[in-house]
Amino acid sequence: MTDIQLYTKIAALPDKLKAEVSDFIDFLANTPKSKKVEPRKSRMFGFAKDAIVIHADFDEPLEDFKPYME
Repeated sequence: MTDIQLYTKIAALPDKLKAEVSDFIDFLANTPKSKKVEPRKSRMFGFAKDAIVIHADFDEPLEDFKPYME
């Protein structure tokens, strides 16, 4: 879209909407151009080792559900 096309569209708007467009342009002009992205910390292999334990009877049926299983 060229500047002239944009100006033509803005010129056709009512005054109240022109004020909103002006405020939005000011908002866009004042936003930071780029956000600083902090480098990610390197992951340590094995950091969560032994944090989760799955017992050998994990897949066994529970006693509480026996009536439903019959």
